[in-house]
Parts: sequence; C-alpha cells; structure tokens
Amino acid sequence: MHNGPVASNLDIKMETGSTDPSISDSSSSLPPALRLPPASSPSPAPQSPLPGAPVGVSSSAERKSAGVLLWVRDLAVAAVASVLIITFLYQPVRVEGTSMLPRLEDRDRLFINKFVYHFTAIDRGDVVVFHYPRDPAKSYIKRIIALPGDRFRVEHGRVFVNGKLVPESYVPPEYRDTRSVDEMILPPDEYFVMGDHRSISSDSRDFGPVDRSLIYGKAIFVYWPTRDAGVVR
Repeated sequence: MHNGPVASNLDIKMETGSTDPSISDSSSSLPPALRLPPASSPSPAPQSPLPGAPVGVSSSAERKSAGVLLWVRDLAVAAVASVLIITFLYQPVRVEGTSMLPRLEDRDRLFINKFVYHFTAIDRGDVVVFHYPRDPAKSYIKRIIALPGDRFRVEHGRVFVNGKLVPESYVPPEYRDTRSVDEMILPPDEYFVMGDHRSISSDSRDFGPVDRSLIYGKAIFVYWPTRDAGVVR
C-alpha cells in the first residue's frame, strides 16, 4: 500500500475534440473535501460606458440647461428691445394742468409716439405734444382742431371747419365756453389746437396756430394712474 496522498485519483484529461480542460467523472468518488467544484464560465467584466456615449441622467440635465439658457437669451433680447422702443419710439411724459379734462387729468402719465408723424399725417382730433410757440423750452398737450388749408372759425364756443359744425363729443357741456374766433384759413404747415376744457385752456385762441416743426409727438396711452389707463382718443 502506498501511504502518500492519493493525488493521482484527480484524473485530469482532455475531452475528445475539445481544447478546454474538464474534470473526469472519477472525481465523484472522492470524499466531499477532495471534490473539485464544477467548472463554471467566468462572469463577464462590467462594461464601462464608452467615451462620449450618452448617459440618461446627464442628457436630461443638459437639455434642461440648454432650455434655461434659451429662456434667458429670449428674456434679454425682449428687455433690450423694450428699452430701445421706449427710448427711441415712445417717450413717457407727465401731464401738468387740467386743460385736457376730462380725458387727461393733472399728473397723468402717458406714452407719446415720437415717430408716428414721420410716416402718417397729423389728423383732426389727434392729441399732440408740441413745444410752446412763445417758449420752446416748455411743452404743451392739446387737440388738433384744424389742419393747414382749413377754413376755421369759432362762434360762441361752437367750432366750424370748412363751413361745417364739428361735433365734439370729447368736450362735455360743463367744459364749454362762449368764446369766438374770427374765420381764418390755416397757413401751410400750421395747425389750430385747443384744449378739451375750453373754459380754462390756453391754446391757439391765445397764441395762434402751431407750426408743424414744433409738434413732436402723439399721445397714445395713459399708463398711470391705473384708473385713467387706456388709449388716448
């Protein structure tokens, strides 16, 4: 009897037609402590994402970041456009006085359009802002009543243009007066202006027609106080 370890009982051989080593069935007769565990295929190594490969979480974050940047860009463009429009196209002004009651009250704030008359003609009924003829450092706001070439007169508070009585719904009865103006034909580039509160207004009845070069804006919209907010008509 050979008393050494029975290592030869671990009969390792190659299966016919195979290039991989395998354990012979003879190992099943060995005690459990000497049995070899069954061969198993090696577990595949975990795959790491390839460089540049999209990852779900990061892609979602990038989309959100891009959306925020686009929103900020659009907001900045809108803000710049608003500043340019208000600065170069519209100008905020404040009314001082009550000669344009009832539509415009003292200290009303409104926007005037400074460029509209570069593209359209001044029309009867427009509420305009102009430099006071006797002191161009001051600005007045009045309503256009007659245009260049119009035949104009006022009889006891009633206005006639080209022989026709002008209906003035913007002048309430309590704001009318009985002043008269002799008939005239407006010279070229001159406009007859009057305030809606006729009994207290200082206008073309006092300082004469206003030259076109002095008119620099059209009243568009009252924005403050909110109770007076709305389009100027």
